[in-house]
Amino acid sequence: MVYLTRRAEFSASHYYHNPEFTPEENRRIFGKCNNPHGHGHNYTLEVTVRGPVDPRSGFVMDLAELKEVLNREVLDAMDHRFLNKEVPEFRDRIPTTENLAIAIWRRLQPKLKVAELHRVRVFETPDLFVDYYGEP
Repeated sequence: MVYLTRRAEFSASHYYHNPEFTPEENRRIFGKCNNPHGHGHNYTLEVTVRGPVDPRSGFVMDLAELKEVLNREVLDAMDHRFLNKEVPEFRDRIPTTENLAIAIWRRLQPKLKVAELHRVRVFETPDLFVDYYGEP
C-alpha cells in the first residue's frame, strides 16, 4: 500500500454562531469568532489517498486527476468564499476547522475511483490543524 498526498491552499471567511445559544453563550464560547461580519483564514489542505501501485503506470493514481477533483470539488467551491453563506454544508453547520475537514472528505470520497481517500488534513494556521480519516 502506498500513500500519496496532494497539498493545496485556499482562503475563506466565516464566523461561528449557534442559533440555539443565547447571544451571551455565543460570545462566551466563540469569542471574536462570533463576529457576524466574519473573519478570514488562509487554509492549507492536504489530501492523502492510498492504494497499490499500478504496475503499468507506476501510479497509485494520476496526479493530474487528483488535482482536477480537488480543484472542482473543494477549491472552486470554497476559495475566497464566505463559508456560512456560500457553501451549502455550512448554512446549518458551524464552519469550524473540524467541520471543514468533514465537509471536504464528503465532497472528495465519492469522486475518487482509483485510489481510496485516506486522510483530509486542514491547517487553519501553521500550528493548528485537523486530521480526518472518514466516518468510523
